Amino acid sequence: MIKKVLTIAGSDSGGGAGIQADLKTFQELGVFGMSAVTAVTAQNTRGVHGVYPMDAAAVASQLDAIGEDLTPDAVKTGMLFNAEIIAAAAEAINKYRWENVVIDPVMIAKGGSTLLQQEAIQAMKEVLIPLAAVITPNIPEAEALTGTQIHTEEDKREACRILHQMGARTCLIKGGHEENGDYSSDLLYDGQAFYEMKSPRIETRHTHGTGCTFSAALAAELAAGRAIRRAAETAKTFIQAAIEDTLEIGSGHGPTNHWAYRKRGTGI
Repeated sequence: MIKKVLTIAGSDSGGGAGIQADLKTFQELGVFGMSAVTAVTAQNTRGVHGVYPMDAAAVASQLDAIGEDLTPDAVKTGMLFNAEIIAAAAEAINKYRWENVVIDPVMIAKGGSTLLQQEAIQAMKEVLIPLAAVITPNIPEAEALTGTQIHTEEDKREACRILHQMGARTCLIKGGHEENGDYSSDLLYDGQAFYEMKSPRIETRHTHGTGCTFSAALAAELAAGRAIRRAAETAKTFIQAAIEDTLEIGSGHGPTNHWAYRKRGTGI
């Protein structure tokens, strides 16, 4: 049976992040991708030129259309922009009892533009995080959600504990923003044990959409029935290949290479 994954996220006109990155990743990992668009952004590798959010009712209508006919085996959220859209997403997840929910708490674009309104952070904490099978913040996002500062490995562990206490069954904090120059270390916590995943750090400016791509790969693997740790390991390998085999597109923060994993012979 074909596995299906739904992304609830914004559209990136540059194709490197958002639903475009998600759908490419789903395809590469052999699952059928579906989408509910939360906002349209005008952006390229140089930055975000405009953000045009959907009405929450329009998002809810898209989600109902999926829920009534195409039950997803996993759901991944990305840019949700405001509290009303977050509420619509949470309502649909509850209504249709969707499982394997991956929350990527997108807040800031690679170039620094705000993609989540400040007042929406509380809504994310209250209604969305408790539905997460796994939440995948980077370090600035984890700091914003937990109200902590992350400078050490113990800081990262404490942030994971807080996010787990908020209701996320598993927390996976990505280490791309760490100052360590040799490797990037992601930390997974399931409420009982910590698991660290390291990969060599690549010096490149072409990292647009890394968070979207990583969480999409994780959702695809969960939909396929993988256990969380194995799914995370595959997502880590997928994004590492996507960064290493650069496309060199654009004059700013270019996109990653979504077909690198398959081209290396490690994919399906």
